[in-house]
Amino acid sequence: MKIKVGISSCLLGHEVRYDGTHKHLRLATESLSRYFDFVAECPEVGIGMSIPRKPIRLIGDPEKPEAVAVHDESINYSKALTECGENKAKQFHDLSGYIFMKNSPSCGLFRVKVYQENGYPSHTPGRGLYAKALTDAHPLLPVEESGRLCEPLLRENFVTRVFAYANWQDMLKQGLNTKAILDFHVRYKYTLMAHSPSKYAELGRWLADAGNHDVDALAERYFTELMTTLKSLASRKTHTNVLMHLQGYLKKKISSQEKQELAGIIDQYRTAQIPLIVPITLLRHHFNNYPDPYINKQAYLQPYPDDLSLRNAI
Repeated sequence: MKIKVGISSCLLGHEVRYDGTHKHLRLATESLSRYFDFVAECPEVGIGMSIPRKPIRLIGDPEKPEAVAVHDESINYSKALTECGENKAKQFHDLSGYIFMKNSPSCGLFRVKVYQENGYPSHTPGRGLYAKALTDAHPLLPVEESGRLCEPLLRENFVTRVFAYANWQDMLKQGLNTKAILDFHVRYKYTLMAHSPSKYAELGRWLADAGNHDVDALAERYFTELMTTLKSLASRKTHTNVLMHLQGYLKKKISSQEKQELAGIIDQYRTAQIPLIVPITLLRHHFNNYPDPYINKQAYLQPYPDDLSLRNAI
């Protein structure tokens, strides 16, 4: 079953922008759509604006901007766009991620221009009103902007978070209990380590006392810590640390020559000579030959389907 992910309609090629055009994101339609069931939304059309239409922009305080018509600032769409975001947040409770159109006064997540009385944008950018309302309601939901998804590290990070979020939702459907949370943590231990070794250690110590916590409070804190940590980009240094930990499980199983080869490949990755997929593929090859029940559970070795090819570029 595909993962439900929200997306700005124009990114799917729908001609819903103010000028009747689209901003087709081929990454979404030609790659991610193999595993994501996209739920399209254009909030400006959703509140009754026409296609084409007069453009809007943000003005005022960057922390609390207002969305107004460019040609007439007395025409204010702020309340309608905010309420649209709040209402969609209630409807979209089963989403596992969201891709927003960049720079949009309704959908932009980062660096949206907020114009001042002098006609120039503020040095402090704002957020699109629809995007802000929706993300405020679902602060742990993996979200990203169309433009930023062109950057390999951000793209890989976003997809990793979407699959982790979806896996957590699937776990909840099976029934929440302490064992399920601990099993989920085992699955994501090395993923956590790659994003923050200190948070990995902290959560491990805390979960050692899991049986003494209320299960709902335990789940809420764990998932908050997990998704917050995964927002931090993993680095070559932290990935190398994880790769070396995984290598340790093979030290009594593979030959001296194979150990030397694996160590060399990991070092080549550390020094940016090869992408992450190369040591990952070699590790998976060895674990296929010498299966380890604990390692087989790890999401780190395959956090999403291989044919997305996201680790080929990082």
